[in-house]
Amino acid sequence: MNIAVIGTGYVGLVSGICYAELGHRVLCVDNDEAKINILRTGGIPIYEPDLLELSIKNAAANRLEFTTDLAYATRHAELVIIAVGTPPLPSGEANMAYIESAAREIGLSMNGYKVICVKSTVPVGTNDRVRSLISGLYDGAFDIASLPEFLREGTAVRDTLYPDRIIIGTDSTAAAELLTDLHKPLTDQIIVTDIRSAEMIKYASNAFLATKISFINEIANICEKVGADVTEVAKGMGLDKRIGSSFLRAGIGYGGSCFPKDTKALIQIAGNVEYDFKLLKSVVEVNKHQRFSVIDKLQAALGDVLGRSICIWGLAFKPETDDVRDAPALEIIHRLIELGAKVQVYDPIAAGNFQAMYDHPAIGWCSTALEAASGCEALCLLTEWKEFAEVDLEQVRSVMIGTVLIDGRNVYDDLRVKAAGMNYYPVGRSAEPVQALKISK
Repeated sequence: MNIAVIGTGYVGLVSGICYAELGHRVLCVDNDEAKINILRTGGIPIYEPDLLELSIKNAAANRLEFTTDLAYATRHAELVIIAVGTPPLPSGEANMAYIESAAREIGLSMNGYKVICVKSTVPVGTNDRVRSLISGLYDGAFDIASLPEFLREGTAVRDTLYPDRIIIGTDSTAAAELLTDLHKPLTDQIIVTDIRSAEMIKYASNAFLATKISFINEIANICEKVGADVTEVAKGMGLDKRIGSSFLRAGIGYGGSCFPKDTKALIQIAGNVEYDFKLLKSVVEVNKHQRFSVIDKLQAALGDVLGRSICIWGLAFKPETDDVRDAPALEIIHRLIELGAKVQVYDPIAAGNFQAMYDHPAIGWCSTALEAASGCEALCLLTEWKEFAEVDLEQVRSVMIGTVLIDGRNVYDDLRVKAAGMNYYPVGRSAEPVQALKISK
């Protein structure tokens, strides 16, 4: 199948490369010439495990090309996938400018029947808007389908090639059959539904996962006050098949390009039809405050942080990505600087992106974890990179002048931290854990 993918962000680039891996001929399109040049010369503009190798492999096999020419890509495709960004407006609504621009260009480039899919996360009704824009410029036959994505940064390639499900929203039998055939090699969990339900499935899924995260963080905050261990609570909850264990890991909240944007957009979608989504508003509010629990713990341990040297490990919103959009580290570091602290930071991958987004004279940019910890009175772990989980804490303690370790992701074992001579502040559990009874058989 000849496929055009419009947009080479996380969704478009990963989808296009993976469709090529399935044996299809794929043209990935972007109007950013610098990004296309990187891709054409064997590079990748984002950090995503396994993506570079697959890009090089499929380009060498002549199944994958990169271009700035949307018209050319559209004319040579049977299937056109729109995967451009929908960044939030100040109101929280999704900015539809890039979607509408792509639709107009597609409409002007049509030269025969095609299936046009919207893979971007978009408000309910967007596919109808795309249909209207294209039909206003092209009077031939075409079909529209919603094809929402469910990728996680850091595991996007695996999520694409081994999906939990594929959702297809369309009112066309021909489009449903084409898209079902395209995805059959990936899974037999293929749901064909109406367009508006497919659009809502994406938002509802992300909103529910965000709700689980905020819920377990609220439970963690209560656990700290009553002396319970949130990791044990989550384990006990997760064994209930009605609940499940995923997204029940307490920490400093969610970030990134999806959950913050999509929860706010769904609140706005509800507001546009005069529905007050109180639950989701609370989810967003809980998440906003949860990241500042790091500051609360620092102040409890040190008192005033004015003039104190604080180490920050982890700038990306999650491990295995260089994405720092709405990362907890942004607000935490900003607040620490407001309070007069000096901050030394390190991230294995995302430091460059973070510095481009937020730089300040009070930030010391370090090239190793130990360098960042050197001379600091407290260490705050904000991203659970494997490097941090496996670090020699005794060596870390030896280069610090203080003993405070704020574990924002519950990476460490209490006894391991104590053995290193550090004072431990995890999330939702005491640094003096109650030992479980060992029953001999």
